Amino acid sequence: MPQPASPAKVDPTFAPPASSPGDRRVLRLLSWLEASHWRAVAALLLLSLALFLPGFSSLQPMDRDEPRFAQATKQMLETGDYIAIRFQDEARNKKPAGIYWLQVGAVKIGEALGVPEARTTIALYRAPSLLGAVAAVLLTYWALLAFGGRRLAITGAALFAATILLGVEARLAKTDAVLTACCVVLMGGLARAWMPSRRDVLRDGDAPAALSLGVRLAFWGALAASILVKGPVGLMIVGLPAIALSIWLRSARWLLALRPLTGVLLVLVLTAPWFIAIAIETKGAFFAEAVGKDMLGKVGGGQEKHWGPPGAYFIAFFGTAWPLAPFAAIAAQTLWRERRNDAVAFALAWIIPAWLIFEAVPTKLPHYVLPLYPAVALLVARALCNGSLAPSQRWGARPAMLLLPLIPVAALFLLPAAGWALDGAIAWIAVPGLLVAAAIAITGWLAYCAGHIWRSALLAIFASVVFVAAVLGVTQPHLAGLRTSPRLAEAMRAAAASAGCPEVKALTAGYREPSLVFLTGTGLVMADGAAAADWIRQGPCRVAFVTAQEEPAFHQRLAGDPRQPTLSTRIRGFNLNGGKRLDIGVWMSAR
Repeated sequence: MPQPASPAKVDPTFAPPASSPGDRRVLRLLSWLEASHWRAVAALLLLSLALFLPGFSSLQPMDRDEPRFAQATKQMLETGDYIAIRFQDEARNKKPAGIYWLQVGAVKIGEALGVPEARTTIALYRAPSLLGAVAAVLLTYWALLAFGGRRLAITGAALFAATILLGVEARLAKTDAVLTACCVVLMGGLARAWMPSRRDVLRDGDAPAALSLGVRLAFWGALAASILVKGPVGLMIVGLPAIALSIWLRSARWLLALRPLTGVLLVLVLTAPWFIAIAIETKGAFFAEAVGKDMLGKVGGGQEKHWGPPGAYFIAFFGTAWPLAPFAAIAAQTLWRERRNDAVAFALAWIIPAWLIFEAVPTKLPHYVLPLYPAVALLVARALCNGSLAPSQRWGARPAMLLLPLIPVAALFLLPAAGWALDGAIAWIAVPGLLVAAAIAITGWLAYCAGHIWRSALLAIFASVVFVAAVLGVTQPHLAGLRTSPRLAEAMRAAAASAGCPEVKALTAGYREPSLVFLTGTGLVMADGAAAADWIRQGPCRVAFVTAQEEPAFHQRLAGDPRQPTLSTRIRGFNLNGGKRLDIGVWMSAR
């Protein structure tokens, strides 16, 4: 094994080549940023907000997972029960309560600040995800400092921030952005235990010195938080690299720097109370369903209609990790030759074991691999810093980098067409922003082909900022066809106001998306057309949402009844989950 480098110095393989004239301005900017931690953190914070805020509030609750999480949180607020997790009358025994507690806190802060209709304001429920995504970026900077100077850390964190998948999760009230932040803390702590100076002591047979108290508390606290947010996933993300690196080193004694005995005790103290409480509350049903149905169901088969073949994550990576992906494809060519380098070995141990498990599991959801993306960003940042991404040194590099402009150019045609498919009108509003994003990305590709790799990377990040603003900030709010549930909720309130009803009861027939429950109320009844007819004539101040498919049965059951409901309005939209057009009548009961 080659002599390891001191952790206080930049990786010895970072021998930056003479920079091209086109890169010098970018490198001067990086030199200015890396002169101060605060400057670097401020720049990454501003970049993260520019990437994550467009569309954050205007994006409708995205069926189906997001409103299920938000509705379960809303029911905690309504009932005051912060142990059990429920969606309407159904126990939601899938994930621990951590994310719900964070969302409860965000909504209560919103209520205290006077946010109108705070409990149906989805942005408040998304606040933990936004903070988690921003934290994941800043913590990636901290984690990557273990392997080199600030330039490496800034570059890797910025490229990770720009990825499409992290931006998506920042806008969804789910677990994955927070989980990713926890995993980055875990891997940052593991990286500091892995550093060469700490592994040197193994040659002398001595136990490694403990990491600082702050790092150890952060590591074990993050493990406890990850368990409370998403069960054993965080343990798997950090455990597999620890095992792989120990096998590579032929010793696990380097892990003693984390003081595992006291750490495990801390994790138990932090997590056991809720698990004991939920076991008592559900009489053990939580564990039977969370492990026996949810987790094993995903391992044993394609649960929830999300089956995918092995290799699906690899293929999806080139879209979900844009604009990082083309740089990663080029950087991958050097990995085997440099596998004994500390940073490369650590990143590969972070990525490969978990990725292979995710590929082997039949259930495929893109966000499962998000905690592995910072490791990819580490490899790309390292390749940028040592000059090994130059197109003259890599076979097929220029064609591979065509992926950089491909995404915005494709969106330039597809997004306006989506407006036609959804609303019957071309979404021309998308064109200017996407033209700018495509132009920046094409310029980035040309810069790369000319050997200006740093300029290309910076332009890729800028292209992502503009692309996100164009798609989510500008175009998305104008796609009315996607906003079916919000429009139905607005129609319900308008019908109630017109009828002079201070409160209404609601039923839906044929349209059963969780977002409608979240926006209209926990008591929303779900039925078919005939049952809707029986229900709506039971009293005043009742609103029924009836799809066109259910309306024949609805009208047939009401035939001959002198007290006919009135049609308040019709809502036409598109159901992303079913891929079907919707035509829903909003019916108000007779007075």
